Amino acid sequence: MEVSLTLGVFSLVLGAVVTWVLYHLVHFYMQYRALRKAALQFPSKERHWFWGTIHHVRAGGIDDAINRSLEMARVNNRVFASWRTSLQPVLSLVHSDTIKHVMKTAEPKATRMMAGYTFLKPWLGDGLLISSGAKWERNRKLLTSAFHFNVLKPYVTIYNEAADVLLGKLERLSKRGESIEVFNHMALYTLDVMLQCAFSYKDNIQDAGEIHHPYVTAVRRLARLVPERHLRPHLYVDFFFSLSKLGKENKKLLDYVHSFCEKLISERKEMLGQNPDAPKKSHLDFLDILLTAKDEKGVGLSMEDIRAEADTFLFEGHDTTASATSWTLYALAKYPDMQDKVRQEVDELLGDREYLEWNDLPNLKYTSIFLKEVLRMYPPVPSVSRQTTKPCVIDGVTIPPGMIIHLAIMLVHHNADVWENPEEFRPERFLSETFLTRNPYCYVPFSAGPRNCIGQNFAFNEEKVVISRIVKRFKIILDESHPVSLVPELVLRAKDGIKLKFIPRSS
Repeated sequence: MEVSLTLGVFSLVLGAVVTWVLYHLVHFYMQYRALRKAALQFPSKERHWFWGTIHHVRAGGIDDAINRSLEMARVNNRVFASWRTSLQPVLSLVHSDTIKHVMKTAEPKATRMMAGYTFLKPWLGDGLLISSGAKWERNRKLLTSAFHFNVLKPYVTIYNEAADVLLGKLERLSKRGESIEVFNHMALYTLDVMLQCAFSYKDNIQDAGEIHHPYVTAVRRLARLVPERHLRPHLYVDFFFSLSKLGKENKKLLDYVHSFCEKLISERKEMLGQNPDAPKKSHLDFLDILLTAKDEKGVGLSMEDIRAEADTFLFEGHDTTASATSWTLYALAKYPDMQDKVRQEVDELLGDREYLEWNDLPNLKYTSIFLKEVLRMYPPVPSVSRQTTKPCVIDGVTIPPGMIIHLAIMLVHHNADVWENPEEFRPERFLSETFLTRNPYCYVPFSAGPRNCIGQNFAFNEEKVVISRIVKRFKIILDESHPVSLVPELVLRAKDGIKLKFIPRSS
């Protein structure tokens, strides 16, 4: 009797498991058929029966991915398909008319951010970059006050003080007469600024290492591991990735960046707890808001949410700005006539002053359009991804739920059907009547729509200050012996860095 009962229970459990597996297999197959049918209506490179189109990327490596993507977009200048193995199609939208349908949606649940960002979740958690739906809306609303202009205004002093340290380093290094790799120094500068402005944490970040800081190094490697993992389908499964060499390196780096951020959070929590009657600051910084913000129900962020948002903002706030300022220095060196215009504007504005003030920033007219053209040519984030959660129509084709969509910012910015002579560096294009009246989704370095970059004004102000301070002090010259090629990791970088010479203007 007991044996019969045991067999009966086993049969029921086995039947339930088999039913569950069959249901999900059927669901996966039906979704795959729908996704495949939609993707096949768009042009694509030749597909391998298993690899899809990954083998084309693997053949040239990550370092050549931008050139191949630009080449594909020139032939198919609205939408094209690629395949992460034969089972997972991806649509790349490369025209302002196509990306706007996804970026501008007023219904956040129409797409979600998880696609393409799954590999980032162990690092950045469920923060603003990755979260979606009600959670994203709640946290975005809670954190918006951290970027009010009254909060941003006093940060100009921090930008200047951190620039003093950077200029001192460039002065010392320039005396050697050698070219300087700028990305490392700009990353240290932006990390210094971010820690002071958002976390009220001050240390000798820029001088801790003449070139490197362990957090900057860790972030750079983590950003490289994500696209490398995308090229290895067997590592899509977390279990296999954790056993691999890349997975073990990834975990070691994650342990460090998380401990770095957790230390900032715990120190601030302890400070708030020990000094409840301490003098109130003139404004709450980003970390203050994370720790104290409450929604309309009086519920604050969990510790998991706080670390996710802190990790996200610390990474995005320093690495993307380091990319933007590095490419700006490169463009200034590459176009010396334009560098002279920027310097002349700064000199006329500041006179004998060194520091820029809040009221100076709107008066940097030419510098602003120069920076905008840099962001068009070299957007710090080359693309962002979404995944459809309900049917939508792109270029007349109905796209089913589950489709991964790349909003290819870099390719939109270089699309000849969107921009006149897109490969020509011409800041004045931002003053033309044509630009002012055109589709706003033709220029999206900070994304656009409801999910645009929450810190874009912070970053743009920081760039204005540090670039103005540098051109006032130095003449920037291109190192012609050092080739520069673009690498599309999470943040746009140069393959072997950007090397420039800085000549003090007093000499």
